[in-house]
Amino acid sequence: MARPPECSRRGASVRATLLILTVVLSIVIIAAGNNSVDVPSRPIELLTPPSSSPASPTPAQLPSVSAGHTTKRKAGGDTSTPLSVERELDAARAAIRRAARRRRRDLGHGDGNVSTADSWFDAGVDSALLASVYRNPAAFHRSYREMERRFKLELLAPPAQGGRGGGVAASAGVRTLDPARAHVFFLPFSVAQMVRYAYQPGTYDKTPLLGLVADYVRVVASRHPFWNRSSGADHFMLSCHDWGPEASMGHPELHANGIRALCNANTSERFRPGQDVSVPEINLYDGGMPRQLTAAAPPPASARPFLAFFAGGRHGYVRDQLLRHWKGRDMSTFPVFEHGEHDQGRLDYYSYMRRARFCLCPSGYEVASPRVVEAVHAGCVPVIVSDGYALPFADVLRWEAFSVAVPVADIPRLREVLEGITAAEVERMMQGVRLVKRHFTVHQPPERLDVFHMILHSVWLRRLNFRLDQ
Repeated sequence: MARPPECSRRGASVRATLLILTVVLSIVIIAAGNNSVDVPSRPIELLTPPSSSPASPTPAQLPSVSAGHTTKRKAGGDTSTPLSVERELDAARAAIRRAARRRRRDLGHGDGNVSTADSWFDAGVDSALLASVYRNPAAFHRSYREMERRFKLELLAPPAQGGRGGGVAASAGVRTLDPARAHVFFLPFSVAQMVRYAYQPGTYDKTPLLGLVADYVRVVASRHPFWNRSSGADHFMLSCHDWGPEASMGHPELHANGIRALCNANTSERFRPGQDVSVPEINLYDGGMPRQLTAAAPPPASARPFLAFFAGGRHGYVRDQLLRHWKGRDMSTFPVFEHGEHDQGRLDYYSYMRRARFCLCPSGYEVASPRVVEAVHAGCVPVIVSDGYALPFADVLRWEAFSVAVPVADIPRLREVLEGITAAEVERMMQGVRLVKRHFTVHQPPERLDVFHMILHSVWLRRLNFRLDQ
């Protein structure tokens, strides 16, 4: 259930995956801070191949075309499929399939596909941990390398020699001004801004919002042949506003065919894990992670006095049930506070997280919660208390290896469930949390394997129409 816009305004200031991708893309792709609903002179083009070949029109949601296939010329421009690009994408799929068959054993062995120079992925990581956290470590590694090679991820300028984030990811290209070369087109409209300027508070009338989206896409489709080439299937939108999924319904082709990168990734509200991208929510109060979460390494499980921790408001029925069952019942080992009450205690919010073995992450008015990423940075095992949440990067990560999923119906048994997990299993999950932290970290400029690149990798997989665990 989407929360009223009046209650979700905190998203404009503190929930910042929209900042992570939209602002970074604004810096790299458009212009800093320009996140309006105006249609640019042409749609924004991302993820370009290294050659000068035009992009394949194959939608992310459709099977790849055969080597001899070309599309017909349509009104508004020549949209024929370049065979070289389609063959390139087929080559990427084939390379990933080969890696998927080999799985973990070839990582770092210099077999011609994965060389010892690729240790940025698995250096210092126990092979058993790698195999438990990633669905197929070799397939993900190969897919990420294919993305770097073919989508050419690049910042505005490469970092200084010897600086952080070196290598292919920091020096490769992401932008093209030639739409014929683009694999994917970014639609840079802001649902939050639409709500701000077009929504009448208190009415819950979303008609103006849907009309804006419909008009936007109609203008794009009428001015540029690339939308019509695939009916929008190689275009993607981004929204961390609660009403992002509903806004996409303003245009039937955007909703049916487009790639929607959404924080509100609720399968009960028609989020499609194989076609859409689940974007993690991250609180960036001052542009970076809270300093309490970037301090010294969090203590191990044996040094954490709390079994679990939660503090928050009664935003939605899930949190209401959690607070009704567990608020104040055992503050010495199972502290559960209502919003603001923990401030009267001996520790601040993040200090509680760093002293808990499990951090409760219940749904609010939407399924996602910034607590998931905060728990990861606190070295705390996330406990996902939600129904219908499509977790971020789940096509790459085995969330069951480093988190606990508890159905909403089992909230009364929550403590029993957590106490039933052995100390050895808790420590194993904490090792997984420490490993995946790199995928939920914000860097400026972005670095290899960080949250920015993982979101792009999710788009890449959907453009390829490829599953890493097949």
